[in-house]
Amino acid sequence: MCGITGFVELRQRRSADENLRLARAMARRLRHRGPDDSGEWCDAAAGVAFGHRRLSILDLSSEGHQPMASADGRYVLGFNGEIYNWAAIRAELEQAGAAPKWRGHSDTEVMLAAFSHWGIRRSVESFVGMFAFAVWDRQERTLWLARDRLGEKPLYYALLDSTLLFASELKAFQAHPAWKQEVDRDVLALYMRHNYVPAPFCIYRRAFKLMPGTIASVHVEDARWPGEEPLAAEAYWSIREVAERSRHEVFTGSEKEATDELERLLRQAIRGQVLADVPVGAFLSGGIDSSAVVALMQAESTRPIRTFTIGFQEEGYDEAKHAAAVARHLGTDHTSLYVTPQESLDVIPKLPEIYDEPFADSSQIPTYLVAQMARQHVTVSLSGDGGDEMFGGYNRYLWANRIWWWSSKLPRAGLRLFSGLLTGISPGAWNTAARKIGPLSPGMARQPNVGDKLHKMAAILAAASPKEVYLRLVSHWDGEHVVRGAIEPRTLLNDGRTLADIPNFTHQMMYWDAMTYLPDDILVKVDRAAMAVSLETRVPYLDHRVVEFAWGLPLQMKIRDGVSKWLLRQLLYRFVPQEIVERPKMGFGVPIDSWLRGSLRDWAESLLDERKLRQQGLLDPKPVRAKWAEHLSGRRNWQYHLWDVLMFQAWVEANSDVAPASEARPAIVGP
Repeated sequence: MCGITGFVELRQRRSADENLRLARAMARRLRHRGPDDSGEWCDAAAGVAFGHRRLSILDLSSEGHQPMASADGRYVLGFNGEIYNWAAIRAELEQAGAAPKWRGHSDTEVMLAAFSHWGIRRSVESFVGMFAFAVWDRQERTLWLARDRLGEKPLYYALLDSTLLFASELKAFQAHPAWKQEVDRDVLALYMRHNYVPAPFCIYRRAFKLMPGTIASVHVEDARWPGEEPLAAEAYWSIREVAERSRHEVFTGSEKEATDELERLLRQAIRGQVLADVPVGAFLSGGIDSSAVVALMQAESTRPIRTFTIGFQEEGYDEAKHAAAVARHLGTDHTSLYVTPQESLDVIPKLPEIYDEPFADSSQIPTYLVAQMARQHVTVSLSGDGGDEMFGGYNRYLWANRIWWWSSKLPRAGLRLFSGLLTGISPGAWNTAARKIGPLSPGMARQPNVGDKLHKMAAILAAASPKEVYLRLVSHWDGEHVVRGAIEPRTLLNDGRTLADIPNFTHQMMYWDAMTYLPDDILVKVDRAAMAVSLETRVPYLDHRVVEFAWGLPLQMKIRDGVSKWLLRQLLYRFVPQEIVERPKMGFGVPIDSWLRGSLRDWAESLLDERKLRQQGLLDPKPVRAKWAEHLSGRRNWQYHLWDVLMFQAWVEANSDVAPASEARPAIVGP
């Protein structure tokens, strides 16, 4: 795992020494992503420079140093990630007589040999792995940028007059004189809706994220930036195509055959992902996803693997005891760490620096803490992320379809009456009633914060389509309502051109999550938290062969009789008794709601100060202060909405030189 950065300057021509100095300064901002080595390279005549920080995983010798040039001298590569099938590609090149005299055994060297033999696109299609890279083609004077299929590794770029910047994280841009930190208020509205900034957008104007599964190229001889729009990028793999193809290529085998094939594919993915020249372990929460990964890792290992979890003393937030039970059964070398509330709170001031953009998934706190603990023992950790999106794990997959079916059958007047009945009782009163009847009642009555869920359901009942149901489920603020002067740009979720032809509403939700929430929230959270402590994370469920298999499964093998991740559970039961892992879905969270009324109250009050909000001129203080007052009174639990605002305000204070954009941008959408 590494950090990459660099630039192309069309008109400015600096000396080689100046280019290298700039690239070195940009890469220095990414030292946490690669503390083991650094390197710079430039082509001063072309105005191109690369910088690199290396976290050594494969080939710890100097032969893995980057930026790296191909044996024929045509390509120069800056690479972040891992190519798990590098040995197979190397053997194929050797068999074809296309292999150079190998200098070492790094995947980077194999990638360059593939580029020389097959070209960029054919090579990328052959890669099994997670990656973001920049390649300079000296012969064609073209810069290539590419990102892995599901978006595990980040790649930002900025288009600034005659300069193109690129990097693994935005903070690298701050070392280049062309960079300007101008907040895009329209994109801020998207952040307030989703608690993250959706790709291809970035919180800064003229900066973007390369979309997952795409390649972009810039030929310097005729390069023209597209103004406020992202670079044209070509898709080499598409979750949309996979989802649509699954309509006609449905798995028709038995349940045992499906379980056998899932086990084979996950074992194959894990065998590739545990290969490293450094210690490897796994995060273990004790839930279905991480337990299945750990079970297969242990089955593939001749000695106990290292597993890690953290626990909290607060009731309803502690998963450590469940993880310990799974670890004991599987025989892993397990480490649990119980963290105090103060240790959790101490992470909060670090979050704006870790995430670069405003980011408000509060499970970023325990994710950072477990990564920090794991890094004391290993350099690579596998995780169970992606299991929910691929195998139907989220609660909304269980009940949103029912709500839509039910609401579509009733007249609008009846729905309004029922919605009014739900919201006429306060969330607190609903919660009290649920606690009394919960042990006697299945389903929603046993869930936490049932009152807030019922109030949200009341809003969903007014939705006019399944897509609107989903958007209301995943939305926090109405961005245009709370961000002054903002017009929300079109995104992958609200642009009709990006919709997939999937007739089943539950599969549609899984597609939307895999296309947006997974790469822009879940994977961002894990990558930044882990790389902040120089830990590489790997995600077996996002091996594209596993993803394609999962999409081909009939829905009945994912969700059955109200049970989510049905097939994944059948696989896990081969290794772990059902009673050890069967429990209500808890999630990986922290008690932000009570912290905001207690130990975080003064910090939050300072950031939510009405005069401060008015002076900034971005957020409307009125709805913010109203939700803050309701939360403090206990009438509503607005923790998610408030965390959105607080993480933005903390980010602004940590980036005091940012300036708000004074005008709206044109509406754009990714491929």
